[in-house]
Amino acid sequence: MDVPLSPTDQFIALIGCDEQVTEVFTSAKLGNRKVRSFLHAIDLFNNWEKGGGTLVAIVSQSEVLGPAGIALLETLRNKKHIQVPFFLVSQQLSESTAKLALKSGISDVFKLPLKKENIEIRLNLIIDKWKELKSPNDQVVDFHKYKTPLIKRIFDIFFAGMALLLLSPLLLVICILLKLESKGPIFYYALRVGSGYRTFKFYKFRSMYVNADQRLKELKHLNQYAPAAATDTVEPQQEQYLCDECKAAGTQCRFPMYSDKVRWCEKQYNDTKKSKAGSAFFKLKDDPRITKVGKFIRNTSIDELPQLWNVIIGDMSIVGNRPLPLYEAEKLTTDKYAMRFMAPAGITGLWQVEKRGKGEMSEEERLMLDNEYAANHSFWYDIKLILKTIPALFQSETV
Repeated sequence: MDVPLSPTDQFIALIGCDEQVTEVFTSAKLGNRKVRSFLHAIDLFNNWEKGGGTLVAIVSQSEVLGPAGIALLETLRNKKHIQVPFFLVSQQLSESTAKLALKSGISDVFKLPLKKENIEIRLNLIIDKWKELKSPNDQVVDFHKYKTPLIKRIFDIFFAGMALLLLSPLLLVICILLKLESKGPIFYYALRVGSGYRTFKFYKFRSMYVNADQRLKELKHLNQYAPAAATDTVEPQQEQYLCDECKAAGTQCRFPMYSDKVRWCEKQYNDTKKSKAGSAFFKLKDDPRITKVGKFIRNTSIDELPQLWNVIIGDMSIVGNRPLPLYEAEKLTTDKYAMRFMAPAGITGLWQVEKRGKGEMSEEERLMLDNEYAANHSFWYDIKLILKTIPALFQSETV
């Protein structure tokens, strides 16, 4: 257990660092500075005053575009007003992401595996010279963050507001039908990552029964892609599911979906869709987990309409790159894919118009279309995509 610090003691905060990284920093020669470990930034905020001491640097183990990377630095500087050197420990680091990190205000990025001598030299130097290195108007440069132009924001609010008003009778009917067909909340939300790697609550109409994930193992024998042997052995599902990422981080589920008080693990759902008996895919014909109303609203994209509220409150735009689940976004930090996060998050976009309903779109194609939109988007380009989206909305999903 950490020994309480006096107000004069200086300490370096490690956030989300694994045992190996923590060992390197605690054994490094950092002068008289202590090292304190915190599971999350919120733990640092909650326990800082309790433990005493003077914070002189923060080290976070995260990718540059990860939730504990640039996004955390922005929170520290802009919301918590913490102005100390901020370092990253990263598994992946390219020339492009390194430049982005430094331009965004990160003091330095250490790539795994760590070299203790580099830690000792860089940390001590930057902490000792921080006042000289820090400019008078030091601010995080939002180089990576998309800022919605005024004309686009006005259009988003007008379009989403009019759509909600005109569609309100349909929305009311859908709400009633969902309630009549099955018990459970009308809406659900999951965390999504949008422009600049900002996370927000992403809303949809519920299209499945509330116990959909629990029923998945019971329906495994109906998997069209599963070998015959798969029907004989079904492993029991854990009550408290934790994926390897959450176990390694020592946290509770980091990828939850919510419907009022009902909670699912989004990563569990997607992981379980792959057959553990050897099948690469999990697909059910006339999937009984989906309600009849749910099947209709999915095929017509009506389940997406609650995202108009995301547009109204500024989480998304009408046109942009689709926001991603956290576990997908965390993997897209290389030069090849990072550009997609420099564009607005949207309800519809280039890949929906180009590929929706065709069924042959690969993940690579989708990401390349996202990058193409990020590089070329404009207000009039958005209008063009909206006009093309209308017929695409009524094409059935084939995957």
